[in-house]
Amino acid sequence: MNAPTPSPTDEHRQPRNALDRYFRVTERGSTIGTEIRGGMATFFAMAYIVVLNPLIIGTAEDVNGDTLGIPGVAAMTALVAALSCVLMGVVSRYPFAIAAGMGLNAVVAYGIAPLMSWADVFLLIIIEGVLLLILVLTGFRTAVFAAIPPGLKVAIAVGVGLFLAFIGLVNAGFVQAGEGTPVQLGDGGLNGWPILIFVIGLLLSIGLYVRNVRGALLIGIVATTFVAIGVETLLGDGADGLGWGLTVPSLPSSPADLVALPDISLLGLFLDGGLAGRFSDVGVATVIMLIFTLLLADFFDTMGTMVGVAHQGGLADEDGNIEGTREVLVADSLGTVLGGIGSASVATLYAESAAGVGEGARTGIAPIVTGAMFLVATLFTPLVTLVPFEAATPVLVIVGFMMMTQVTNIDFRDPAIGIGSFLAIIMMPFTYSIANGIGFGLLAFAFVMLVTGRGRRVHPLLWLISVIFLIHFAEAPIYALIG
Repeated sequence: MNAPTPSPTDEHRQPRNALDRYFRVTERGSTIGTEIRGGMATFFAMAYIVVLNPLIIGTAEDVNGDTLGIPGVAAMTALVAALSCVLMGVVSRYPFAIAAGMGLNAVVAYGIAPLMSWADVFLLIIIEGVLLLILVLTGFRTAVFAAIPPGLKVAIAVGVGLFLAFIGLVNAGFVQAGEGTPVQLGDGGLNGWPILIFVIGLLLSIGLYVRNVRGALLIGIVATTFVAIGVETLLGDGADGLGWGLTVPSLPSSPADLVALPDISLLGLFLDGGLAGRFSDVGVATVIMLIFTLLLADFFDTMGTMVGVAHQGGLADEDGNIEGTREVLVADSLGTVLGGIGSASVATLYAESAAGVGEGARTGIAPIVTGAMFLVATLFTPLVTLVPFEAATPVLVIVGFMMMTQVTNIDFRDPAIGIGSFLAIIMMPFTYSIANGIGFGLLAFAFVMLVTGRGRRVHPLLWLISVIFLIHFAEAPIYALIG
């Protein structure tokens, strides 16, 4: 009896080689070329961290008044991102990129460094990463993820999308702090060439996206960067150029300016002074509270990003769960440890990974490409700083739209899901924190379930997490009591 003839679809889905089989490229409907484009798009969307993280971590003073310096932090930021992205790609096989976390680096620079030496700061980060890894290996972190209702997981994805869009608008200067209002449109209006470049980039990217052009987001970034360079070259009037948000888009003056050996002097800074008598500048209670703060923010920032990006790429099941969650979280925890060893702050999953997913990336090959580009960036920092915010951030706005479309999958007729989802969605951009959005969403969900007589239907882990978030949100008065 002859064996049944495989259908064309089955043949199409068969892996072509060992690389395809390991990363499940064909199975997830992708191609190597698509993964490469996606990895590049993610890199350009998050490359700003190589410039921005040094300005935060490298210039802040520790308790002794010491600073790390911008060159060293820039090199280690790129190197840690490179290693962490490759690790994430190989271990998890998902298109999640990882680097020093925005927001978390501000906590490190302005909340922790003033209390202790930089060596102690990075030792603290390593301890936090090890604790995260233990939570993953014991199954606790994965269990918390599985306990969250599907509707709230969708809300987390939508909230991450709005957060990304808001980051894009703010970084481009399209939305700014106002006089008498929290935010306003531009600087009293849409004034200046940089904002016009952002608008051009946004319109170009939208046009390419709706026309289903392959590589639309990456093409938008590159094309807008060239337009920005042209405008700055023709109209720029000094070192500050035309008022760009961070990077002045100008080509290096000579080929020699393109290459520079990375400064790795900060590698292993946490070992300075040995391991005895550490954290002598602060009490045990303060150290515990600082670790708790980092742990909670890192824990839920990663979870929110993972949910959001996976939903956008169709990588989550109908309950919002992701196959291989454990591997993703193991790689993320190890990335945090690498961030401490490399003196580059807490490394965490980047919501900008959605830029690569928007290009069609579905596997771990994409973050490996992103990591390779970060490795190159350690040598070619001028090329990394070539792309201004105004050219890269239109992609974040479009990705925000993509993720926002999932809001129709939330059952707003259920008040617990509806109110919890609403608060999760709005609090992420309004507080500039994915973790805060998740916290308020889960607290609201548990509270409404309780007052509607359905408290027993809330997973015990969610009650535990709700209590933990209450403690987190009450950190200021707790500090005052123990201070």
